[in-house]
Amino acid sequence: MKNRSVAAWIDSFLAERKLRANSIIITVYGDSIASHGGSVWLGSFIRLVESLGLNQRMVRTSVFRLAKEKWLVSEQIGRKSFYSLTASGRRRFEHAHRRIYDEPVTQWEGGWQIALITSGKLNHSQRDGLRKDLLWEGFGLIAPGVLAHPSDSSASLIEILHENEVHDLVVVMQARTLGALSSRPLQELVRDCWNLETIAQDYQRFIKRFHPVMRSLKTAHALDPEQCFVVRTLLMHEFRRVLLRDPQLPPQLLPKDWPGETARRMCRDLYSLTQCGAEQYLMDVLETVEGQLPPPSEDFFRRFGGVLAKDCRQDAA
Repeated sequence: MKNRSVAAWIDSFLAERKLRANSIIITVYGDSIASHGGSVWLGSFIRLVESLGLNQRMVRTSVFRLAKEKWLVSEQIGRKSFYSLTASGRRRFEHAHRRIYDEPVTQWEGGWQIALITSGKLNHSQRDGLRKDLLWEGFGLIAPGVLAHPSDSSASLIEILHENEVHDLVVVMQARTLGALSSRPLQELVRDCWNLETIAQDYQRFIKRFHPVMRSLKTAHALDPEQCFVVRTLLMHEFRRVLLRDPQLPPQLLPKDWPGETARRMCRDLYSLTQCGAEQYLMDVLETVEGQLPPPSEDFFRRFGGVLAKDCRQDAA
């Protein structure tokens, strides 16, 4: 039985926030389908996202566009079309997943990763693509053609360079802060390079928006699987939009009362609360080439520090 207060919250959310079909479909594939093998029958996917306000025409148009953009690939078996993630689409998800689901780094020893993309060997397209990916990863533009991020690990930077096929065309450096890690010059550099005030406001809106449904779900006698799926999808859609704009700077460089950690805890707790119902709904609705959707991968249970339950038999109505 559906919870009235949760239903009212969902209706209000969907009325207030007009979801773009392409974007919400990417959220569903990334959050829900990728961990179950990544491929489903389009007809079952259309049924799945009806409760998110997407009709058949919108879904078919959007998956066609996402296929053209190399996110999805289709396979025709009989009269059924099965859509799965492309290799490049899966890589994009995996790159974003680390930022969304992994616990943020809380220890920083003053290291910086620096990329110089002023080389004349880069063409316009390469330069723009690399700059976009580095900014997406949280790098800041500290000078023309110079992007940097306060991190002690170069793994993400090296991965981005290889994905853009420019690893032998870009100068990469590591640097270390001398002196206090929270000095005034560093704080001023952070304010100049990253728009933390806007991101903080986005986090605060996120917290305010999801607090009522968190309260309703916590006090419910039973959780409806479809509502759990909708809430979890909207939760991750909104959290992803804010988090992927957050450079995820070390605590020493963040303003006091930074709301990012509060937002992450809320996301983790609400995700855990809706997990079992949402997973049940996916298993009930989605269909693959082999038939029923397979169980989630082990990586799924490591999300948010491994707080998710592996046995949901008693948790959903």
